[in-house]
Amino acid sequence: MTTAQRALAALDAAQPARRWRTAVLLGALLLFYAACWKLAEVDLGRLASGLPKIGRWLLQAWPPALAELPLFLHRTGETVAMAAIGTTAAVLLALPVAVLAARNVTPWPRLYGLTRMFLNVLRGVDSFVFALLFVAAVGLGPFAGVLGIALHTWGSAAKNFADHIEGISLEPFEAVRSTGAGRLAVLTYAVLPDVLPALLSTALFWWEFNVRASTVLGVVGAGGIGQELKNSLDLMDFPRLFTIIGVILIVVTVLDQASGWLRRRLV
Repeated sequence: MTTAQRALAALDAAQPARRWRTAVLLGALLLFYAACWKLAEVDLGRLASGLPKIGRWLLQAWPPALAELPLFLHRTGETVAMAAIGTTAAVLLALPVAVLAARNVTPWPRLYGLTRMFLNVLRGVDSFVFALLFVAAVGLGPFAGVLGIALHTWGSAAKNFADHIEGISLEPFEAVRSTGAGRLAVLTYAVLPDVLPALLSTALFWWEFNVRASTVLGVVGAGGIGQELKNSLDLMDFPRLFTIIGVILIVVTVLDQASGWLRRRLV
């Protein structure tokens, strides 16, 4: 038997086992999604009966309520400011932590695992939950939203930064290090130039994301346009509600386009 024939025979012998593994995997996926369907209480009948209500609400929302437009714009400004300050603070905090969390450049390898665990904790708690905690700690208002955004984004941005750093070539790092330069100088001149475009792009992405996410922080009293959104929903004031949604969509779209343009310039 030739080598090719033996390879074909081995392939044929492996086919039943491969088919069995595929069948088991598909069966497990079906069971998983069946359980998810049950736990999520998906009910298409309720969806069909509920959709007409949305149509009636849309009809009730016309004409839009523009009398409070200056208030809506002010609240939207609060939302954008919360996202900007929270994201900026998170990025500044993330830079040094990302160095500790990057296996290839960390000055203290023993802290690598602990740092990654710390970042996972921050990432695992949503900014909404952090904002809820800070509302209880510092009171109602946008400051609680800033703190909630900053903590969650700190963990997420630092993890993204560390992943970028781990993906770079270490040749410039070793070359600068061989000159006797200190670690800070090595990171500044050998690592930062390689990862800076990616870091800036990531920071812009998180600011863009946080503008959208922070629109709902007002639900827990963290200020911003979300607070007016919740008030309108509680009162079933649909002209006011859909005016607020329209303002949010316009502002978010403009900021998304501006952020996307900047990211394209950085790449």
